[in-house]
Amino acid sequence: MRGPLLAAAGRGLWAMGDGPLARAIRTKLDAALQPTHLQVVDESSRHGGPPGAETHFAVVVVSGHFTGLPPLQRHRLIHAALRAELAGPLHALAIVAKTPQQWENDPHVPPRPPCLGGSKHERHGDAAGGDRESPRNQ
Repeated sequence: MRGPLLAAAGRGLWAMGDGPLARAIRTKLDAALQPTHLQVVDESSRHGGPPGAETHFAVVVVSGHFTGLPPLQRHRLIHAALRAELAGPLHALAIVAKTPQQWENDPHVPPRPPCLGGSKHERHGDAAGGDRESPRNQ
């Protein structure tokens, strides 16, 4: 189960999961980018960790700071704001970064694909990652 859904001061600040890292991510992105909409979702449980592990996050950031910037520059701004977290406990960060106009035109967030990391070999009966024959060769 995901944590509480929170909204702050009439702005679109949303959080699913309310651990210390999720709070730090919200605080730093809010300070650096003054988003009109912010979602912070702890996705750790989708990646083999226990719920609330705070190792894998997805963020949706809508900010006027992104106007005129290509996607790579938007991601760099987010990474810069979260430099300490990315160097430490934060293992993975999925980002959707839109301008307010883009969000107004399309507030859709694409669904996240399932995690294929971690124990993917075990799911396919290849715990050692060794001599399983390729389906193409069968």
